[in-house]
Amino acid sequence: MPGNSYMQSIEAALPLLSESRKIFITTHHKPDGDAIGSMLALYHYLTARGHDVTAVSPSDVPSFLAWMPGCDKLINFEAQSDKAIAALNKADIIFGLDFNDFSRTKHMDDMLKQASQPKIMLDHHLHPADYWQYGISRSDKSSTCEVVYDFINICGDNAMITKEMASCMYVGAMTDTGSFRFPATTASVHLMIADLMGRGIDHTRIHEEVYDSWSESRMRFLGYVLIERMKVYRKYNAALITLSRKDMQLFNVQNGDTEGLVNYPLSIAGVRFATLITERADEVKMSFRSKGLFDVSNFARLHFNGGGHFNASGGRSTMSFEETISHFERILSDIHPK
Repeated sequence: MPGNSYMQSIEAALPLLSESRKIFITTHHKPDGDAIGSMLALYHYLTARGHDVTAVSPSDVPSFLAWMPGCDKLINFEAQSDKAIAALNKADIIFGLDFNDFSRTKHMDDMLKQASQPKIMLDHHLHPADYWQYGISRSDKSSTCEVVYDFINICGDNAMITKEMASCMYVGAMTDTGSFRFPATTASVHLMIADLMGRGIDHTRIHEEVYDSWSESRMRFLGYVLIERMKVYRKYNAALITLSRKDMQLFNVQNGDTEGLVNYPLSIAGVRFATLITERADEVKMSFRSKGLFDVSNFARLHFNGGGHFNASGGRSTMSFEETISHFERILSDIHPK
Protein backbone atom coordinates (compact mmCIF):
# COMPACT_ATOMS: atom_id res chain seq x y z
CA MET A 1 0.00 0.00 0.00
CA PRO A 2 1.52 3.39 -0.95
CA GLY A 3 2.42 5.48 2.05
CA ASN A 4 4.63 8.07 3.66
CA SER A 5 7.98 6.42 4.42
CA TYR A 6 8.78 9.13 7.00
CA MET A 7 5.64 8.66 9.05
CA GLN A 8 5.82 6.60 12.23
CA SER A 9 2.98 4.34 13.29
CA ILE A 10 0.15 5.70 15.40
CA GLU A 11 1.37 3.53 18.29
CA ALA A 12 4.55 5.63 18.41
CA ALA A 13 2.41 8.73 19.04
CA LEU A 14 0.52 7.31 22.03
CA PRO A 15 3.07 8.52 24.63
CA LEU A 16 2.32 12.08 23.46
CA LEU A 17 -1.24 11.58 24.70
CA SER A 18 -0.30 10.08 28.06
CA GLU A 19 -0.90 13.40 29.85
CA SER A 20 -3.23 16.34 29.25
CA ARG A 21 -2.32 18.30 26.12
CA LYS A 22 -3.67 21.19 24.07
CA ILE A 23 -4.77 19.56 20.82
CA PHE A 24 -5.71 21.19 17.51
CA ILE A 25 -7.86 19.14 15.11
CA THR A 26 -8.76 20.07 11.55
CA THR A 27 -10.04 18.55 8.31
CA HIS A 28 -10.33 19.47 4.63
CA HIS A 29 -11.95 22.53 3.06
CA LYS A 30 -15.67 22.14 2.22
CA PRO A 31 -16.05 19.27 4.71
CA ASP A 32 -18.39 16.35 4.09
CA GLY A 33 -19.99 13.85 6.45
CA ASP A 34 -16.82 11.85 6.98
CA ALA A 35 -14.72 14.96 7.60
CA ILE A 36 -17.08 16.40 10.22
CA GLY A 37 -17.98 13.00 11.67
CA SER A 38 -14.37 11.93 12.19
CA MET A 39 -13.33 15.31 13.56
CA LEU A 40 -16.18 15.45 16.08
CA ALA A 41 -15.75 11.81 17.13
CA LEU A 42 -12.06 12.44 17.84
CA TYR A 43 -12.92 15.74 19.56
CA HIS A 44 -15.31 13.98 21.96
CA TYR A 45 -12.88 11.12 22.59
CA LEU A 46 -9.82 13.26 23.31
CA THR A 47 -11.88 15.61 25.48
CA ALA A 48 -13.07 12.59 27.48
CA ARG A 49 -9.40 11.62 27.88
CA GLY A 50 -8.79 14.97 29.61
CA HIS A 51 -7.22 16.92 26.76
CA ASP A 52 -7.97 20.56 25.90
CA VAL A 53 -9.22 20.18 22.32
CA THR A 54 -10.00 22.76 19.64
CA ALA A 55 -11.60 21.57 16.40
CA VAL A 56 -11.42 23.84 13.34
CA SER A 57 -13.24 23.46 10.06
CA PRO A 58 -11.48 25.28 7.18
CA SER A 59 -14.91 26.46 5.95
CA ASP A 60 -18.52 26.38 7.09
CA VAL A 61 -20.33 23.14 7.88
CA PRO A 62 -23.13 22.06 5.51
CA SER A 63 -26.58 22.58 7.02
CA PHE A 64 -27.46 18.87 6.86
CA LEU A 65 -24.62 18.17 9.33
CA ALA A 66 -25.27 21.03 11.75
CA TRP A 67 -27.30 18.78 14.08
CA MET A 68 -24.31 16.59 14.92
CA PRO A 69 -23.29 16.49 18.60
CA GLY A 70 -20.50 18.99 19.18
CA CYS A 71 -20.96 20.87 15.91
CA ASP A 72 -21.60 24.05 17.87
CA LYS A 73 -18.06 23.76 19.30
CA LEU A 74 -16.40 23.89 15.86
CA ILE A 75 -14.53 27.01 14.75
CA ASN A 76 -15.06 28.05 11.13
CA PHE A 77 -11.66 29.27 9.95
CA GLU A 78 -13.10 31.49 7.22
CA ALA A 79 -15.29 33.30 9.76
CA GLN A 80 -13.06 33.14 12.86
CA SER A 81 -9.50 32.95 11.57
CA ASP A 82 -7.98 34.88 14.52
CA LYS A 83 -9.49 32.46 17.03
CA ALA A 84 -8.34 29.45 15.01
CA ILE A 85 -4.79 30.78 14.60
CA ALA A 86 -4.55 31.52 18.33
CA ALA A 87 -5.61 27.95 19.11
CA LEU A 88 -3.06 26.55 16.68
CA ASN A 89 -0.26 28.63 18.19
CA LYS A 90 -1.09 27.35 21.67
CA ALA A 91 -1.46 23.70 20.64
CA ASP A 92 0.95 20.93 21.64
CA ILE A 93 -0.25 18.49 18.97
CA ILE A 94 -1.96 18.80 15.57
CA PHE A 95 -4.34 16.15 14.22
CA GLY A 96 -5.37 16.13 10.55
CA LEU A 97 -8.42 14.09 9.62
CA ASP A 98 -9.77 12.97 6.23
CA PHE A 99 -6.97 14.60 4.22
CA ASN A 100 -3.28 13.88 3.77
CA ASP A 101 -1.95 17.06 2.19
CA PHE A 102 -2.33 20.51 3.79
CA SER A 103 -3.30 22.00 0.44
CA ARG A 104 -6.71 20.36 1.01
CA THR A 105 -7.32 22.86 3.83
CA LYS A 106 -6.98 25.74 1.35
CA HIS A 107 -6.47 28.94 3.40
CA MET A 108 -4.84 27.04 6.28
CA ASP A 109 -2.19 25.42 4.07
CA ASP A 110 0.84 27.62 4.85
CA MET A 111 0.20 28.01 8.56
CA LEU A 112 -0.09 24.25 9.03
CA LYS A 113 3.07 23.56 7.03
CA GLN A 114 4.97 26.09 9.13
CA ALA A 115 3.66 24.80 12.47
CA SER A 116 6.39 23.07 14.49
CA GLN A 117 4.15 20.86 16.65
CA PRO A 118 3.99 17.07 16.09
CA LYS A 119 1.51 16.32 13.31
CA ILE A 120 -0.68 13.21 13.43
CA MET A 121 -2.74 12.05 10.44
CA LEU A 122 -5.82 9.82 10.53
CA ASP A 123 -6.90 9.25 6.94
CA HIS A 124 -7.90 6.80 4.21
CA HIS A 125 -6.65 8.46 1.02
CA LEU A 126 -3.78 7.44 -1.22
CA HIS A 127 -0.32 9.09 -1.37
CA PRO A 128 0.09 10.98 1.93
CA ALA A 129 2.48 13.95 1.98
CA ASP A 130 5.78 13.55 3.81
CA TYR A 131 5.36 16.08 6.63
CA TRP A 132 3.31 13.90 8.97
CA GLN A 133 5.29 12.53 11.93
CA TYR A 134 2.73 9.91 13.00
CA GLY A 135 -0.50 8.45 11.75
CA ILE A 136 -2.72 5.88 10.15
CA SER A 137 -3.03 5.95 6.37
CA ARG A 138 -5.30 3.11 5.26
CA SER A 139 -6.77 3.43 1.78
CA ASP A 140 -8.52 0.08 2.29
CA LYS A 141 -10.71 1.62 5.00
CA SER A 142 -14.24 2.77 4.20
CA SER A 143 -13.91 6.15 5.82
CA THR A 144 -11.83 8.23 8.17
CA CYS A 145 -14.48 7.54 10.78
CA GLU A 146 -13.54 3.86 10.57
CA VAL A 147 -9.89 4.91 11.05
CA VAL A 148 -10.88 6.94 14.14
CA TYR A 149 -12.75 3.89 15.46
CA ASP A 150 -9.60 1.79 14.95
CA PHE A 151 -7.51 4.47 16.67
CA ILE A 152 -9.76 4.43 19.75
CA ASN A 153 -9.43 0.65 19.86
CA ILE A 154 -5.64 0.82 19.45
CA CYS A 155 -5.66 3.09 22.50
CA GLY A 156 -7.58 0.36 24.35
CA ASP A 157 -10.55 2.66 24.90
CA ASN A 158 -13.46 0.95 23.17
CA ALA A 159 -15.42 1.14 26.42
CA MET A 160 -15.16 4.95 26.27
CA ILE A 161 -17.17 5.22 23.04
CA THR A 162 -20.30 7.20 23.87
CA LYS A 163 -23.54 7.58 21.96
CA GLU A 164 -22.29 10.97 20.73
CA MET A 165 -19.02 9.54 19.39
CA ALA A 166 -20.87 6.61 17.84
CA SER A 167 -23.36 8.90 16.08
CA CYS A 168 -20.53 10.95 14.60
CA MET A 169 -18.67 7.87 13.36
CA TYR A 170 -21.86 6.40 11.93
CA VAL A 171 -22.39 9.54 9.81
CA GLY A 172 -18.93 9.29 8.26
CA ALA A 173 -19.17 5.59 7.50
CA MET A 174 -22.70 5.94 6.10
CA THR A 175 -21.92 8.87 3.81
CA ASP A 176 -18.55 7.64 2.53
CA THR A 177 -19.93 4.19 1.69
CA GLY A 178 -23.05 5.52 -0.04
CA SER A 179 -25.25 4.11 2.72
CA PHE A 180 -23.13 0.94 2.82
CA ARG A 181 -23.37 0.05 -0.86
CA PHE A 182 -19.90 0.97 -2.21
CA PRO A 183 -17.13 -1.66 -2.52
CA ALA A 184 -15.35 -0.17 0.53
CA THR A 185 -18.12 -1.59 2.71
CA THR A 186 -16.13 -4.51 4.08
CA ALA A 187 -16.94 -6.94 6.88
CA SER A 188 -15.00 -4.72 9.28
CA VAL A 189 -17.38 -1.85 8.50
CA HIS A 190 -20.41 -3.93 9.46
CA LEU A 191 -18.68 -5.10 12.64
CA MET A 192 -17.98 -1.47 13.55
CA ILE A 193 -21.58 -0.46 12.78
CA ALA A 194 -22.89 -3.28 14.96
CA ASP A 195 -20.74 -1.97 17.82
CA LEU A 196 -21.91 1.62 17.23
CA MET A 197 -25.55 0.50 17.15
CA GLY A 198 -25.01 -1.05 20.56
CA ARG A 199 -24.20 2.41 21.94
CA GLY A 200 -27.82 3.48 21.46
CA ILE A 201 -27.59 5.58 18.30
CA ASP A 202 -30.76 6.39 16.39
CA HIS A 203 -29.70 5.34 12.89
CA THR A 204 -33.09 6.20 11.36
CA ARG A 205 -32.91 9.79 12.61
CA ILE A 206 -29.29 10.09 11.45
CA HIS A 207 -30.26 9.01 7.94
CA GLU A 208 -33.20 11.43 7.90
CA GLU A 209 -31.05 14.36 9.09
CA VAL A 210 -28.44 13.73 6.40
CA TYR A 211 -30.58 12.67 3.43
CA ASP A 212 -34.14 13.85 4.10
CA SER A 213 -33.69 17.46 5.21
CA TRP A 214 -33.46 19.19 1.84
CA SER A 215 -34.86 22.65 1.22
CA GLU A 216 -37.44 23.05 -1.54
CA SER A 217 -34.92 25.06 -3.59
CA ARG A 218 -32.34 22.29 -3.35
CA MET A 219 -34.87 19.74 -4.61
CA ARG A 220 -35.77 21.97 -7.56
CA PHE A 221 -32.06 22.54 -8.15
CA LEU A 222 -31.56 18.77 -8.46
CA GLY A 223 -34.32 18.58 -11.08
CA TYR A 224 -32.76 21.41 -13.04
CA VAL A 225 -29.33 19.77 -12.89
CA LEU A 226 -30.54 16.42 -14.18
CA ILE A 227 -32.61 17.95 -17.00
CA GLU A 228 -30.45 20.87 -18.08
CA ARG A 229 -26.89 20.27 -16.90
CA MET A 230 -26.24 16.55 -17.36
CA LYS A 231 -24.76 15.11 -20.55
CA VAL A 232 -24.41 11.37 -21.22
CA TYR A 233 -21.64 10.04 -23.45
CA ARG A 234 -22.92 6.58 -24.37
CA LYS A 235 -19.88 5.82 -26.51
CA TYR A 236 -17.61 6.23 -23.50
CA ASN A 237 -19.89 4.83 -20.74
CA ALA A 238 -19.63 8.25 -19.10
CA ALA A 239 -21.69 11.23 -17.97
CA LEU A 240 -20.89 14.82 -17.08
CA ILE A 241 -22.66 17.42 -14.93
CA THR A 242 -21.52 21.02 -15.29
CA LEU A 243 -22.49 23.80 -12.88
CA SER A 244 -21.64 27.43 -13.55
CA ARG A 245 -21.74 30.21 -10.99
CA LYS A 246 -24.87 31.49 -12.73
CA ASP A 247 -26.58 28.11 -12.22
CA MET A 248 -25.85 28.19 -8.51
CA GLN A 249 -26.93 31.81 -8.12
CA LEU A 250 -30.21 30.98 -9.85
CA PHE A 251 -31.10 28.49 -7.09
CA ASN A 252 -29.24 30.20 -4.23
CA VAL A 253 -27.09 27.09 -3.80
CA GLN A 254 -25.64 26.78 -0.28
CA ASN A 255 -22.61 24.90 1.00
CA GLY A 256 -23.43 21.19 0.83
CA ASP A 257 -26.22 21.52 -1.76
CA THR A 258 -24.03 19.93 -4.46
CA GLU A 259 -23.07 17.03 -2.18
CA GLY A 260 -23.77 13.70 -3.89
CA LEU A 261 -24.74 15.18 -7.27
CA VAL A 262 -21.88 13.39 -9.03
CA ASN A 263 -23.31 10.01 -7.99
CA TYR A 264 -26.64 10.38 -9.80
CA PRO A 265 -25.42 9.57 -13.35
CA LEU A 266 -24.03 6.24 -12.10
CA SER A 267 -27.64 5.09 -11.68
CA ILE A 268 -28.01 5.17 -15.47
CA ALA A 269 -27.56 1.74 -17.06
CA GLY A 270 -24.20 1.53 -18.79
CA VAL A 271 -22.65 4.61 -17.17
CA ARG A 272 -19.41 3.64 -15.40
CA PHE A 273 -17.77 7.05 -15.00
CA ALA A 274 -19.39 10.26 -13.75
CA THR A 275 -17.89 13.74 -13.44
CA LEU A 276 -19.07 16.98 -11.85
CA ILE A 277 -17.40 20.23 -12.94
CA THR A 278 -18.25 23.22 -10.75
CA GLU A 279 -17.31 26.84 -11.36
CA ARG A 280 -16.36 28.51 -8.07
CA ALA A 281 -15.44 32.12 -7.44
CA ASP A 282 -11.71 31.39 -7.45
CA GLU A 283 -11.32 27.98 -9.13
CA VAL A 284 -12.94 25.21 -11.13
CA LYS A 285 -13.50 22.11 -8.99
CA MET A 286 -14.06 18.58 -10.21
CA SER A 287 -15.47 15.41 -8.66
CA PHE A 288 -15.08 11.96 -10.20
CA ARG A 289 -16.92 8.72 -9.45
CA SER A 290 -16.73 5.31 -11.11
CA LYS A 291 -18.04 1.80 -10.94
CA GLY A 292 -15.94 -1.26 -11.67
CA LEU A 293 -12.28 -1.13 -12.65
CA PHE A 294 -11.85 2.47 -13.82
CA ASP A 295 -9.39 4.21 -11.47
CA VAL A 296 -10.57 7.80 -11.03
CA SER A 297 -7.81 8.51 -8.52
CA ASN A 298 -5.21 7.94 -11.22
CA PHE A 299 -7.33 9.89 -13.73
CA ALA A 300 -7.58 12.87 -11.36
CA ARG A 301 -3.88 12.80 -10.57
CA LEU A 302 -2.80 12.60 -14.24
CA HIS A 303 -5.14 15.24 -15.65
CA PHE A 304 -6.53 17.52 -12.95
CA ASN A 305 -4.04 17.93 -10.09
CA GLY A 306 -6.14 15.73 -7.85
CA GLY A 307 -6.48 12.31 -6.31
CA GLY A 308 -8.43 10.36 -3.74
CA HIS A 309 -9.80 6.83 -3.95
CA PHE A 310 -10.00 4.28 -6.75
CA ASN A 311 -13.74 4.90 -7.33
CA ALA A 312 -14.11 8.40 -5.82
CA SER A 313 -11.74 11.30 -6.36
CA GLY A 314 -11.52 15.03 -6.92
CA GLY A 315 -9.41 17.58 -8.73
CA ARG A 316 -9.19 21.18 -9.83
CA SER A 317 -8.51 23.04 -13.04
CA THR A 318 -6.58 26.25 -13.62
CA MET A 319 -8.38 26.74 -16.94
CA SER A 320 -11.67 28.58 -17.30
CA PHE A 321 -14.95 26.75 -16.76
CA GLU A 322 -15.60 26.42 -20.51
CA GLU A 323 -12.00 25.42 -21.26
CA THR A 324 -12.12 22.77 -18.56
CA ILE A 325 -15.25 21.22 -20.06
CA SER A 326 -13.66 21.13 -23.54
CA HIS A 327 -10.44 19.67 -22.15
CA PHE A 328 -12.36 16.99 -20.26
CA GLU A 329 -14.25 15.98 -23.41
CA ARG A 330 -10.99 15.67 -25.35
CA ILE A 331 -9.53 13.42 -22.68
CA LEU A 332 -12.73 11.37 -22.60
CA SER A 333 -12.30 10.44 -26.25
CA ASP A 334 -9.01 8.71 -25.33
CA ILE A 335 -10.37 6.53 -22.50
CA HIS A 336 -13.06 3.90 -22.29
CA PRO A 337 -14.26 3.32 -18.71
CA LYS A 338 -15.40 -0.24 -18.12
